[in-house]
Parts: sequence; structure tokens; C-alpha cells
Amino acid sequence: MNENGLIVGISEKPNSIGRWIVLSLQHVFAMFGATVLVPLLTGLDVGVALVASGIGTLIYILCTKAKVPVYLGSSFAYIVPISAAIASSGGPGSAYLGLMVVGLIYAVIAVIIKYVGSDWLKKLLPPVVIGPMIIIIGLSLAPVAIGSAGLNGGQGWEVPVVALITFLTVVLLSIKAKGFLRIVPFIVAIVVGYIASIIFGLVDLTAVFADTKFLVWPNFSFVGSYAFDFSAVLMFAPLAFVTIAEHIGDHVVLGEITGNDFIKEPGLDKTLLGDGLATFVSAAIGGPANTTYGENTGVIAITKVGSVWVTGLAACFAILLGFFGWIQAFINSIPWAVIGGMTIVLYGLIAANGVKVLIKDRTDLGKMKNLIIVSSMLVIGLGGAAFSITASTTLSGMSLAAIVGILLNQFLNLLEKTNNDK
Repeated sequence: MNENGLIVGISEKPNSIGRWIVLSLQHVFAMFGATVLVPLLTGLDVGVALVASGIGTLIYILCTKAKVPVYLGSSFAYIVPISAAIASSGGPGSAYLGLMVVGLIYAVIAVIIKYVGSDWLKKLLPPVVIGPMIIIIGLSLAPVAIGSAGLNGGQGWEVPVVALITFLTVVLLSIKAKGFLRIVPFIVAIVVGYIASIIFGLVDLTAVFADTKFLVWPNFSFVGSYAFDFSAVLMFAPLAFVTIAEHIGDHVVLGEITGNDFIKEPGLDKTLLGDGLATFVSAAIGGPANTTYGENTGVIAITKVGSVWVTGLAACFAILLGFFGWIQAFINSIPWAVIGGMTIVLYGLIAANGVKVLIKDRTDLGKMKNLIIVSSMLVIGLGGAAFSITASTTLSGMSLAAIVGILLNQFLNLLEKTNNDK
């Protein structure tokens, strides 16, 4: 055990098989609700997402020499580009390729950090750029949540009522629940919302499970299903820098909980490489991007066990769940009313986390330079701005806002330095 009283890494494991299994299942429940939401919202295969989550976690464990108790689940940051890519002429194949490029960007940055350090990354991605980017990710998804919850009219009264029940479940559990229940508000909300949907006639259980097999083969995608679309690559690539910043923040928080400095040991280069390879492999088999999960960090804080043996077994359970037909049938039958109720909170939380980044950094918005960067990024990211590079290649939305924010910050810093030197 370390100085905080936690079991960390692979040096120790739970003292009984039963405890090992129970702790691992807690991690599975913690990641489950959010991980399956991404494929539900984007149209990707739920089974593939679960399998990719487990495989990605095992890849991460290998890359970090089994020193970091991290669990990787589906990333919400790429919902908009995945949906846009699938809707484009390139289809799902262009989304897979875009996410694979994200994984490669992680790997390249990991190599650079290994040899030259990470100071340059902090200068490239200060909070004044990262904060607005996260806000844009959350708020750009707001219309999807409102439409799913039936709050834009035309869906009858049952849909908004079920959405409200689901919404209140998430809110009450997040605020009032104690212990493990506070970590899994989304999975509990899915169950409560689903029961409400049955009561209000939004789900036909006989149709859901009539032809469902106990074991099914997920709809994996392999070589030959990828479609090169440079516009898709441009949508995904800039967001890699945003999720890299989140990656660093998550590892700092986990380090504070466990009493370890994971940025130094095993090193940011190894954690980024693990995250990047996990995303690359996930996309290569038809899954979403992977990312470190705060819910699972919460489990570690509650259980006082940060053993890689536990997260590794949880990954194996996730892979098995991906082949269970009844679980997939249940997930795919969840009404949009339930998803809408959850995502009103979830997308709002994403945006609020962007504000939190600015507050934590004490970014001075009274300073005109910072105000210009934040305001410009928000308007470009949320206003539907698009920039055509060629007849078939367009940079738009969040990706365009990210590039503008990075370049504008560097330009204004240079301008400020020039004025100070005079």
C-alpha cells in the first residue's frame, strides 16, 4: 500500500477471488452507461464499443507497464465528428479513419514528449484555448439532447415525461446518493427510465427479445471498410489536442487520489501512447475513440483499491459483455426519451467542465487578449462557421474553432511580447 492507504499498480491484488471479481464489476458498472451511450448516439455498434473498451484498457495496461489503474471507455468529445462523418458520402468508414488518425497523433506526440518533454504542449494548449473547446463540444450537442427529450414539440406528452423522470434520476443520484451509487447515476437512470418507458408504452419487450440470441458476434469493421476522406480527417485531428489535455488532467487527478505522480512514472509519453493505441485499435475494428474515465477514478477513491489487476479483469468482463446478445438487445431498445433525459445533464456537464477549466486556471477574462480568444472560439464553434480548403475538403465547427484558438493565442502572445520589448 502507498502513503494514501491505496493498493496501486500491479504489485498487489485483492486478497480473494471474490473481492477481485466484485471490485472489477464495480468498474464495469461505472463505465457501462457512458460507454454505451456513444454508440447509441452515433450509430456505431454497441457490442464493438464494449469490446474495444476492454481491449483498449488492456493495451493501455501493457503500454504503461501495469503501473496506472486507468479504465478506458468511449469518448464523448468525438460524437459530433463521428455523426457528421457517418452522414457524409464517406460513411462510417471515414469516421473510422478519422479516429485512427487521432490515435496516430497521440502516438506522435508521445514520442515527441519522450525526447523533448511536455512544456511545449502546455504552451500550445493553455486553459484559455482548452476551456472554450470543451464548452463548444458540450453546447454543440445541446439540440440533440433537446430533440431526444421531446422538448422541441411534436412527440406527445409521454416522451418529455420519461425524459424528465430520467433527468431527475440522474440529478438526485448525483447530488444525494452516497458511495458507489453516486458514481453510477447514468446506469441507474437508464434502468429507471426504461421502466418508465415500459409503463408509458414506449417499449415493446416482446419485439425486443423475440429473436435475440444469447451470444452474438459484434459488427466489427476491418481493413477494406475504411474510406479516406480528408474533410473527415480535418474534423477529427484538431480535437486530438483537446482530449490530450483532458488525458493529462485525468492522470493528475488520479495521481492526487492515489498519491502517485503518473506524469513522471511511468511517464506522460507512455500513458499517451497507451491511450492513442487504444483509440487506433478501437477505430480499426469499428469502435469509438477511447478515453480515461472519471467514473472509474471515482470507484478507486471509494474502494481504496487502485490495482491494475482489478481494471484488467474489468476489461475482460467488458469484452465478454460485447458478445452477449440480450444485453445488446436491451441497450439498442432504450428509447430516445431516456437518452434525452440523460444527455441534457451530460452535455451540460461537458460544457460546464470547460468553464471549470477557465475558473481553475483563474483565466482573467478582464484581459482583452483572453476575452478575444474565448469569444472568437465560441462564435466560430457554435455559429456554423466553415472554411473550404478545396472543392471537397471543408474545415468547420469545433475543429475550425480549435485551430483558430491555437493560432490566435500564439499570434496574440507574440504581439504582446513585441509590445513589451519596445
